[in-house]
Amino acid sequence: MCYGTEFTANAILAWCKDHEIEWHYIAPGKPMQNGYVESFNGRMRDELLNETLFHGLDHARAVIREWAEDYNTCRPHSSIGYQTPAGYAETIFAMGSGMPDPIANKAPKGITATAAALIRAG
Repeated sequence: MCYGTEFTANAILAWCKDHEIEWHYIAPGKPMQNGYVESFNGRMRDELLNETLFHGLDHARAVIREWAEDYNTCRPHSSIGYQTPAGYAETIFAMGSGMPDPIANKAPKGITATAAALIRAG
């Protein structure tokens, strides 16, 4: 049997605990709990990963960097009033309000304790 994913998950949970980062779970079958990331992942997969044959790690890094730069500085996003993410950030800082509240909700009660229990269980 292969337990690679369980070991990886435990390592991530331990790292989060060591760095005092709360772990937020997405309920199985509920990808819209993280719609922004799901949207980004889908676009990146459709526009870049499915269309590009990478010739090595350096090539992959360069192509991904170029795509991310375009995604963040050239393309308007409907979810932020048809601004680019870079333009939206500039607007937020120019208003002097700093960064908006995070989109993610706080972890439900007990999640941190659950993560600690999973780490102990190994």
